[in-house]
Amino acid sequence: MLIITRRPGEKIMVGDDVVVEIIEVSGSSVRIGIAAPKSIPVYREEIWAAVQAENRAAAASDVAQLPDDVPTPSKKS
Repeated sequence: MLIITRRPGEKIMVGDDVVVEIIEVSGSSVRIGIAAPKSIPVYREEIWAAVQAENRAAAASDVAQLPDDVPTPSKKS
């Protein structure tokens, strides 16, 4: 892990097209701005973890429990 010190207004480059800017430091809270192409998803860690958990739950769900009008590989409309 790279650990660096930045002040408000200073930026960090990640690769060629992602910029992380320190916007504000207030007490123990730091506001950052992230500029990235739309093709690169940017999530807060807690949101990403929730999305991953939902994806795992959906992948483990039983296809037989889906409503009859939802097409599946085994149930073609």
